[in-house]
Amino acid sequence: MHLIQVDSVQRWMEDLKLMTDCECMCILQSKPISIEKDEQNELILSPQYTTCDNLQLLLKRAWIISTELTRIAQKLEKNRWQRVHSMTVRVNCHVRSMINEYNTFTRNSSEEMHQFEKLLIDKCSEFTAFTERCIQTEDEQILKSMKSCINEALTAIAQYFGQLIELVLTHEAQNLLRQIELSDSVYVTESAISSLFSLTQEGAHLCRIIAKEGGVVVLFKICRQDCFRCLYPQTLRTLASICCVEEGMHQLEKVDGILCLADILTDNTHSEATHAEAAAVIAQITSPHLTFTQHLSSFLENMEEIVTALVKLCQEASSGEVFLLASAALANITFFDTMACEILLQLNAMKILLAACSDKHIVDTPYSRDQVVTILANMSVLDQCASEIIQGNGVQLLMEMLFERSSSGNSAEVAACERVQQKSAVTLARLSRDPEVADAAVKLSCIPRLIKLCRSPTERNNSDSVLVACLAALRRLAVMSPDGLEDSDFQQLVKPRLVDSFLLCTNMEESFV
Repeated sequence: MHLIQVDSVQRWMEDLKLMTDCECMCILQSKPISIEKDEQNELILSPQYTTCDNLQLLLKRAWIISTELTRIAQKLEKNRWQRVHSMTVRVNCHVRSMINEYNTFTRNSSEEMHQFEKLLIDKCSEFTAFTERCIQTEDEQILKSMKSCINEALTAIAQYFGQLIELVLTHEAQNLLRQIELSDSVYVTESAISSLFSLTQEGAHLCRIIAKEGGVVVLFKICRQDCFRCLYPQTLRTLASICCVEEGMHQLEKVDGILCLADILTDNTHSEATHAEAAAVIAQITSPHLTFTQHLSSFLENMEEIVTALVKLCQEASSGEVFLLASAALANITFFDTMACEILLQLNAMKILLAACSDKHIVDTPYSRDQVVTILANMSVLDQCASEIIQGNGVQLLMEMLFERSSSGNSAEVAACERVQQKSAVTLARLSRDPEVADAAVKLSCIPRLIKLCRSPTERNNSDSVLVACLAALRRLAVMSPDGLEDSDFQQLVKPRLVDSFLLCTNMEESFV
C-alpha cells in the first residue's frame, strides 16, 4: 500500500484519531457505543465526507491494521505474550471499526463481502481468545503448543483482511466507473473522476484494480465526447496514473488510446492544459523505465504526428510545467525509437529547445534541463546534429549545464542535477567527433571544467556516472586539442585506461586527507 512519505510527527497527528478511537473501544471491551438522536458516535463517519474522504480514511485504517499485524508477528517470535495480547485486542477493535465505518457509506455491497467481514471478525475474536489464554499461563509447554495455533490464526486474519480490502477497493472502483459511464452530468462525472484519481495516487495495486475493472476504457470514452471537453485535463491526468501499470497499457492499446491521444494533441481547438495532460500520458507510456512498452505498435504509426505536436507545444508553452511535460514526452520517445531523432531534426527541434533554454521562465528547473539535455544526447548520434548545435549556440548551453547545482539540496533535485551534468558531458563527447564542435568547446574552456569535475568529488556530488561521462568527454577533446591539458592531467586522466583514471579520481578525496 502506497503512503506518501511525511514527517513522523505529522503522520502521528493524522493517525491519532484512529488510534484514540480504538483505545476507547478497548476500554469498553469492544461493545458498540449507542448513538444519540442529536449526535453521532465519533467512530461513525460524518455524512458530509465525500466517497473519496471515506476511502482515504478506510485506507489509513487498513494501513494501521496491516502494520499492527506485522508487529504482532514480530512480538510473537520473541514470546512477548502480554504485548501480543494487547496488540491483538487493538487489531480486533480496528477491524470492527473499519468494517463499521465502511458499512456507513457503502452502497449495495456484495454478499461475498459480508461473508469475508464475518469470517474476519470471527477469526479476530478467536485470535483474541487464544492470546488471552496465553497470558493466563506460564507453562512453557502449553505456550509452545498454543503458538502454532496463534500463528495459523494470524495467517488466516492476514489472508481474510487482504481479500476483504481487495473486494472493497474493487467495489468502490466499480461504483466510480459506473458513475462516470452512466452520468450525463458534468458535475457528477467530474466528482467521480476526481475520486478515481485520488485512488490512483494510493499506489500501483489500486491502478491495477481500476485497469482490470475497465477504467482506461471508460476514461477514453470521456475523451471522445465533446460535451465533456472541460474534463479532458482531469481525465487525461487520471489515465496517466493508471498507465503506470501493465494492465493499464494493455487496455490503452485495445481501445486505440494512442490514436485518441494523437487526435487530441493535433487538435488546435483544445486548451493548452488538455495538450499538456495528453503529453503527460505520452511521457508515461513511453517511459524507458517501463519494461512493457513493446506492444505499443500503434504508437509507431502515429509517432510523426505526436512528435510534431509535442515540438509545437514546447515552442508555444506558456509555463515551465507545460514545457516540462512536453519535453519529457519527447525525451522518452527518443529512447523509444531512433526514428524520432530524425523527425526531430527535420522539425528544427534542436533550435526550438535551445531557444527555450534561454527563457528562464520556461526552462526554470533542473528537471526541465534534464529533459532537454536527454533529447540533445540522443540526437547527438546523428552526424547532422553538430551543425545545428553550433548554429544554436548549443555548446555554450552544454558548458553551462556542466555547472548544474541544486539550490535546495532536495534529493530529487540533486539527482536531476547529476543527470544534467552526466548527459551534457555525454553529449559533448559524442559531438566532439566534429572538429568544429570540439574547437568551440575548447574555446569555451570546457576542458578545465571537465578536469575539475573529474578531480573534485563535491563538484560532481560524488557521482560516479558523472565522473565516467566527464572522463570520456575529456579524452575526446584531448585528442582534438592536446595542448589544452597540463602534463599531470594528461598522465592521470587521459593516458591511462579509463578504469584506472576512474579509480584514481574516486580515491582522490582520500589522497588529499
